Amino acid sequence: MPARPRILYVTDLAYQARGRRYCDEDIFLSSRLRDAFDIALCHPLDAAALMDTFDAVVVRNSGPVLHYRNEYDAFRARAEARGTRVYNPLSGRGDMGGKRYLLDLTAAGYPVIPTIDRQRDLHLLPESEQYAVKPKEGADSIGLAFVPRHELSGLAYGDILVQPRVDFRYEVSFFYVDDAFQYALYAPDPGRRWVLEPYEPTGTDLAFARRFLDWNTLEHGVQRVDACRTQRGDLLLVELEDLNPYLSLDLVPDGTREAFVAAMTASLRRFLDA
Repeated sequence: MPARPRILYVTDLAYQARGRRYCDEDIFLSSRLRDAFDIALCHPLDAAALMDTFDAVVVRNSGPVLHYRNEYDAFRARAEARGTRVYNPLSGRGDMGGKRYLLDLTAAGYPVIPTIDRQRDLHLLPESEQYAVKPKEGADSIGLAFVPRHELSGLAYGDILVQPRVDFRYEVSFFYVDDAFQYALYAPDPGRRWVLEPYEPTGTDLAFARRFLDWNTLEHGVQRVDACRTQRGDLLLVELEDLNPYLSLDLVPDGTREAFVAAMTASLRRFLDA
């Protein structure tokens, strides 16, 4: 491996996300990674054609895969066939493979919002005034709808997930590089999901998040564990983001942001040496 490995950094700088500026985060992070690596940025639609001349591909804020499903599948197939190093590794079991993992976690008894995808399993869901219906391949709340219970039997099952709409106090996200906790952020106002503030997790909070990292078994990469705090005080998993988690680096203190950059740089070096 050369002293300065060549990294293809995949990002959609033009993607418009509600309440977030993906481009700012990737401009900052790629500029800091350039201290240790030779970096070239490219759009996700160009990654498959360009990646062969690089030592690794880093997938960052590349937007919802459902907007370019065929091209993403082709990228994965080419990377796996050629042994290309992709960070995060393509073996992720969370959002990298769609939302189906929520079914697996529900069946295994993990602390997750109960999730079903078959009409005959509706009895497994707790009573709720409304239910969230979302596509299995969804992201960024695309395709999300809320319906009353009497409408659940009329849904077209197969490509959707159904969950009770949880009355929660707030949402909180835990950010990790490899298996090391970096920081947490939360949205104290449930109606303003992306107005985030620093959050000081308890040991119980971190033990909750750790269960999902251990389940995912990714040895390298950046992960975000999103949860909601119920009115009873419990945490329930909302999603395990292991494909291209937005990091909200602009909302953390300078020292935390620098520590994250150092952790990701070290992680990438370990990944390239593995």
